[in-house]
Amino acid sequence: MKVLVIGGAGYIGSHVVKELMKAGHKVTVFDNLSSGLRCNLFPENDFIYGNILIERDLDEAFAQGFDAFVHLAAFKAAGESMVKPEKYSINNITGTINIMNAAVKYNCLKMIFSSSAATFGEPQYLPMDENHPQKPINYYGFTKLKIEEFMDWYDQLKGLKFAALRYFNAAGYDPEGKIRGLEQKPENLLPRIMEAALGQRELKVFGTDYDTRDGTCIRDYIHVTDLARAHVMALDYIAAHGESLKLNLGTEKGTTVKELIDAARRITGKPIPAEDAPRRPGDPASLYTSAKLAEKLLGWKPLYSDVDTLVRTTWEVYK
Repeated sequence: MKVLVIGGAGYIGSHVVKELMKAGHKVTVFDNLSSGLRCNLFPENDFIYGNILIERDLDEAFAQGFDAFVHLAAFKAAGESMVKPEKYSINNITGTINIMNAAVKYNCLKMIFSSSAATFGEPQYLPMDENHPQKPINYYGFTKLKIEEFMDWYDQLKGLKFAALRYFNAAGYDPEGKIRGLEQKPENLLPRIMEAALGQRELKVFGTDYDTRDGTCIRDYIHVTDLARAHVMALDYIAAHGESLKLNLGTEKGTTVKELIDAARRITGKPIPAEDAPRRPGDPASLYTSAKLAEKLLGWKPLYSDVDTLVRTTWEVYK
């Protein structure tokens, strides 16, 4: 298939592009390089410099004729979304509507969407499955939830078939070492641990008195290559079955903050000092998902999401 990957120069996007190519698809990347990097582009792909807020850019891209598209062009800092909701409204919501309108206009009716576990909010039970209530506790999660609802309507009214893939904690880097562009301004724990290992920042552990096995938060870390594989498999599913789907993507088990830091110390050989700090408001003790539906429908299982592979592939890039 001819696939347009919007946000394909970014951290997750570049891994998705690589897996699409591996599966034999012809990929074109559309990106404004605000957080994506030219070094993440592959020479085999066409590249369109464009902005999802400029309808003409999207029209010119979709007019080239694509069978499907992947949408990864969103702002994702949950904390910032609570301070600058207007920024997230314009980019995430308006930008996505622009994309879907252009796709429908040019009859590109297969969409893979980068959704988020943030649509769920506080866990009411664990592991969180696809039936878990969606009550986001930050504006970023709200934008992703609204987009899922827009896609439901576009499916019903325009025949736009989609997969909403709700990531838990994306981490790691390409195991083959071909993608080496560092994520810009990372907010996640593992990049912060890497920066601390290199002496570039102080590392804080927010909360050591949670009701978990070592007192620190538990999160579901999923390797970015496993996420990318799920995008390709979801596209195959939509093409074969002609129906939309919403799936949670995770490992079905959690890793504590301390376990991740200890693994990083062992693998990097660095002391990585960490300072205990008070809990952050809104941080649940544990957050992990069931991925049984993804396994049932797609045959998907994580292959690279063990803690050592997550840390090792990240360190290979950071060091």
